[in-house]
Order: sequence, then C-alpha cells, then structure tokens
Amino acid sequence: MITPATAQQNTRQVADGLLHSADQAIDSTRDYANHALDVTEEKMHKLSNGVKPALDKFSRKAEEYAHQGMDIAMQAKDKARESLSNYGAATSRYVADKPVQSVLIAAAVGAAVALLLSSSRNRNRS
Repeated sequence: MITPATAQQNTRQVADGLLHSADQAIDSTRDYANHALDVTEEKMHKLSNGVKPALDKFSRKAEEYAHQGMDIAMQAKDKARESLSNYGAATSRYVADKPVQSVLIAAAVGAAVALLLSSSRNRNRS
C-alpha cells in the first residue's frame, strides 16, 4: 500500500525529474539558439566581407565617372567660350569691314522680331 509519505516522495521525484527535463530542454534550446546566432554572425561577416570590396569598387567607379563628367563639362565650356569669342571677333570684323550692310542686317532682324512680337500679341488677344 502506498502511504502518504511514499506518495509525496514519488511526487517529488516526478516533479524533480520534470524540472530536470525542463532545465535540459532550456539548456538545449539556449545552446541551439547560440549556435544559430554564431552561424548567422559568421555568414553575415562573410557576406559583409564579400560585399565591401564590391561597394568600394562601385564607389571608386562612380567617383571616376563623376570626375570624367566634370572634365567633359569643363572642356565643353572652354570650347563654347572659344567659339563665342571667335563669333564675336568675326562679327566685329564684319561690322568694321561692312558697316552699312551690318546696320541693314540689324534693322531687318529688329523688324522681324517686332513683327513676330506684334503677331504674337494679336493672337493672344483673340
């Protein structure tokens, strides 16, 4: 026959066994989680090491292209300035060589612009 003391002792043994099993399960889960975190950290580190050189290369290329773009823009600006200077000099020579024709051309251009503006204003009123 089971006495109350025996039942209590059996209950304690079962409870202790359950607590021990629960502690083992918690420890096992903690170990598994730590291992998974370690593996994830290692993979992230490897990925980071693999991506960093590509990002550095991309950054260098972008900087190189930016410098090339600025150089091209400076060359275009210099060419435009040179062309404008050449056109200005050619215009000055033409005016000095042919002053009457220059005045007539300027008057014709002025009349054409005035006619366009007048025509544009008449359309806007309609």
